Amino acid sequence: MNEFTLKDDVDVELVKHTASDDDVIWAARVSTLGEQAEIEVPEARRKGLINYLMKNRHGSPFEHTSMTFRISAPIFVFREFQRHRVGWSYNEASGRYMELAPLFYAPAHERDLIQEGATGHYTFRAGPDGMHKEVVREMAEAYHTAYAHYSMLLSKGVAKEVARMVLPVGLFSHMYATCNARSMMHFLGLRTKSEDATFPSFPQREIEMVAEKMEAEWAKLMPLTYDAFCLNGRVSP
Repeated sequence: MNEFTLKDDVDVELVKHTASDDDVIWAARVSTLGEQAEIEVPEARRKGLINYLMKNRHGSPFEHTSMTFRISAPIFVFREFQRHRVGWSYNEASGRYMELAPLFYAPAHERDLIQEGATGHYTFRAGPDGMHKEVVREMAEAYHTAYAHYSMLLSKGVAKEVARMVLPVGLFSHMYATCNARSMMHFLGLRTKSEDATFPSFPQREIEMVAEKMEAEWAKLMPLTYDAFCLNGRVSP
């Protein structure tokens, strides 16, 4: 049996991609140049064209890209994540077919714990001294108990798809997620907080942790597109 583990971070790895600023430029230019769309464009014009597309909400050229990420995060993060359906594909590890390892999420010490205000307008703040230790202790106890029952059911021959029903959403899962640049921008607009954003967003911290790591990888692949996204209020075209 795997060792019981608490983890306060998420893992994101870009495993493959076909994504560059040129993909956007070629897709945009084909409408006026046909087969000449791939003729090299000076850097200044490349930047200007991408910014024009972003500013004026011409979104389809940004769909001619692909990025696949391997993500390890708690189940509750994936349930939020998979609300993003347009331009995304997912395949997740299945508790129907494999025994799930005892890897569970517990918030880091710097994670705010107290929620204040009405739904949609609330803020978070750190809890009083000792609260973090108490939260982690209670989580660990619940996780241990749930996983012990899961293991007991498996040992009695209960099907994996039934035994997994006792496990909490703090359990880590693993998935491949594939998107294009347009769907990535929509995801980041909702799942990150930024002073550059036209529309404020208030994501749960754990999905924001995933989004921040994905954003860092995407920014390296498509720097002109990324700069235009930030310049134009972090709104997906």
